[in-house]
Amino acid sequence: MDKSTGKFTITMDGKQVEYDVLFTFDDENTKKNYIIFTDNSLDENNNIKVYANTYNPDTMDLGAIETEKEWQLIENLLADLQEKVGEDDDKKTGE
Repeated sequence: MDKSTGKFTITMDGKQVEYDVLFTFDDENTKKNYIIFTDNSLDENNNIKVYANTYNPDTMDLGAIETEKEWQLIENLLADLQEKVGEDDDKKTGE
């Protein structure tokens, strides 16, 4: 990962795909580091696709999210962030 730009590239099926890092976080309960990222493509509902993995901050090796508890942690965090962004947008528009 290029920390200056917040981007990294993964080669899949012979194609290089560039991703933008949205954020990283550590969880005290799982003792793991997580990375949330996007390739800026859209899903069928025109929402930006977002991906999540565990990662090693020293080597940037990505790992699988292994449990439903980990997925719930990430989904809750993303929902909280989305709600906060919505509140900030409302403040900007005066609603």
